Amino acid sequence: MTAHTPLLAAIFDMDGTLVDNMRFHSEAWVSLSRRLGIETAAERFEREFAGKKNEEILPILLDRHVSPEELTQLADEKETHYRKLYAPHLSLLRGAEGFIARLRSAEVRLAIATAAPTGNRTLVLDGLGIRSLFERIVGAEEVRRGKPAPDIFLAAAQSVGVEPSACVVFEDAVNGIVAARAAGMFAVGITTTTPAEVLREAGAHWTAADFATLPPELEARLIRA
Repeated sequence: MTAHTPLLAAIFDMDGTLVDNMRFHSEAWVSLSRRLGIETAAERFEREFAGKKNEEILPILLDRHVSPEELTQLADEKETHYRKLYAPHLSLLRGAEGFIARLRSAEVRLAIATAAPTGNRTLVLDGLGIRSLFERIVGAEEVRRGKPAPDIFLAAAQSVGVEPSACVVFEDAVNGIVAARAAGMFAVGITTTTPAEVLREAGAHWTAADFATLPPELEARLIRA
């Protein structure tokens, strides 16, 4: 993987990347935590837990074993609350629609790799009508480990038939950037929830506030004349 490697596939995280929704996730997590008698700052969910599966988050949050039945109940409670909070604000991050259209015109392979459960994916992908724009949607249920393990990004690359070294990942979370680099991919940090310097320290090759302000060098490597 070098600075001149052609980029043939773009893999997008969903929450915090395609949509700016992480504050609603954090609000739902804080609400659940308080109900359970646990005081946890919203920043912990954004920095430590973003990209992980619910079945990975809840045992850490509760600091104990969580049975499958309890895990399902608590995860459903949190996600139902999140969807109620976020649904009125549903929108793509600035520049995403045009950028995805340009990638499709350039025949770049497109995938989404997200830890979001099915109901959350339905809200965003079908609510915004963008599901058909991507060749594959890879969910957490398809891999053994959540981010920062590279599993979900490697699965996405395999699903679109592109070597990891020719993929670029768009991510908002440190766990996602670490996962992308561990997969041997280029990484772009979207700064909706995490400062650019923190994402660069985690390994991001580029950073941007949204898809309207991506570095020209990156666009040139994806959308070749």
